Amino acid sequence: MRRRIGCAAGCLLLLLGGTGTALVWLVLSALGVVGSAPFARIVSGVALLLGLAAFAAALGLARRLTDPGQRLVEAARRVEAGDYSARVPVRGPGELRAVARAVNSMSARLEADEVRRRSVLADVAHELRTPLTIIRGQAEGIADGVYPAEAEQMAPILAATRTLEKLVDDLRTFALADAGALRLEREPVDVAVLVGATVDGFRPAAGAAGVAVQVDVAADLPAVEGDAARLSSVVANLVSNALRHTPRGGTVQVVGRGDAAGGVEITVADDGEGIPAELLPRVFDRFVKGAASGGSGLGLAIVRDVVEAHGGTVSAESSPGHGTAVHVRLPLRFTDAEDAPARDP
Repeated sequence: MRRRIGCAAGCLLLLLGGTGTALVWLVLSALGVVGSAPFARIVSGVALLLGLAAFAAALGLARRLTDPGQRLVEAARRVEAGDYSARVPVRGPGELRAVARAVNSMSARLEADEVRRRSVLADVAHELRTPLTIIRGQAEGIADGVYPAEAEQMAPILAATRTLEKLVDDLRTFALADAGALRLEREPVDVAVLVGATVDGFRPAAGAAGVAVQVDVAADLPAVEGDAARLSSVVANLVSNALRHTPRGGTVQVVGRGDAAGGVEITVADDGEGIPAELLPRVFDRFVKGAASGGSGLGLAIVRDVVEAHGGTVSAESSPGHGTAVHVRLPLRFTDAEDAPARDP
């Protein structure tokens, strides 16, 4: 770019010098100050015309070089002011086109991040409103004497408090994963023991709901390297979702097997109402949930974040009216999160 600008400036100076010389000669010749033959006057006139044409071409080239730069500066100022919709036409020399593409990509990413930030704030406010309304209503009723201060009236407050606590924990995990700061305590994890202990905590609730819970984990599964507490939360989230969407008399199955890649696959399946086809591709996105769901819409998103932090993958298959199966695939070993490639938000 510097070479091009330097060449353009040099050519402009030469043209200006030549044009100026020819102009002075023609003026002096016309005034009779210097003697010149007709042929010399014709040559001088042609040189003057060519010089003017070259001067116009040089001005056009200079404008072609400066206009894209001015557009880039204007777009940068708009982005600085918070207008992330600013875009720049990709024109001009190769270097300016590359800069224009980079500015457009930056603006698009900032615009997407801003839209997502506003969406997350709106969703968080919506999720907080329900438990806070319950707590306030019950507390005001007890304070005004409408409800007696008994365990039965305190139960909704405690339940709403637990909902808030889980939502705050989920939001913290969500924020850590989104910032790439989700730290894992690496240790050998016995999958059969982890699944069994996690599922046992849900058996009383499953019995009360009339749902059978079956565990089938191969005894010869190798230990995986991972964070036992976070992997337990993955299984807990999946089992909790399955129980919530399985009717009385239904069954939830938790199966653990080795996979073809040499890792471990954990599947949590139910025979509930299933996931609508239009929702299935987005089921692991944040705050995505069905109309009948009572959760926050963060559970499956956190499952995906934790599994991917372990170097694994998660997928779901479902048929409305016939249940859902979620498959978690984990490698035996994984690289540190900071060494792994960043995921696009």
